[in-house]
Amino acid sequence: MRESLVETLIGALVVLIAVVFLWFALASGSESADAGGDRRELGARFSSVSGISRGSDVRVAGVKVGVVKSISLDKETNEAQVRLAVDEGIRVFEDAVARVQTDGLLGSAYISLDPGYDAFDLGPVTACGNNRQLFDGSGCAMITNTQGSVDLLTLFASFAGNGSGDTGSSEAGSGTGAATGGYPE
Repeated sequence: MRESLVETLIGALVVLIAVVFLWFALASGSESADAGGDRRELGARFSSVSGISRGSDVRVAGVKVGVVKSISLDKETNEAQVRLAVDEGIRVFEDAVARVQTDGLLGSAYISLDPGYDAFDLGPVTACGNNRQLFDGSGCAMITNTQGSVDLLTLFASFAGNGSGDTGSSEAGSGTGAATGGYPE
């Protein structure tokens, strides 16, 4: 009888812990995907946003100040168009820089935003208005200085390839032709 009481208490404790974890996951998930409240929308174009998804953090100095609202591909330039929802109180200047970074080697990816310091008297990023929208070519609410994500496997492969002793020159010594992948001059 005593053993069944202990088993029942342990089972109840396991169920309680599972409910707490589920509540925490649902609460934090809805918070990260929600771009409402006192936030404004900014845009940025990246060559690569590997690891970034809707709801990823936007951080300034390591502090979360917003989320990634959406990601799409510009089919004309083959760049990722990222919409960021950033807290209204964060002043972002024209010399701002947005970078894709990760928490360590295996951590989650996020957008690191250096809001700029108006060092060149360019002023703050202009808001969209008067029938202008993000990514319509007007440049409103755009962060133009960006750095995409770095693929570590490609980086390691380039280091390994450079250490092989191949100088990249062809037989003619011009460095073109087969040594550059067969592209003509």
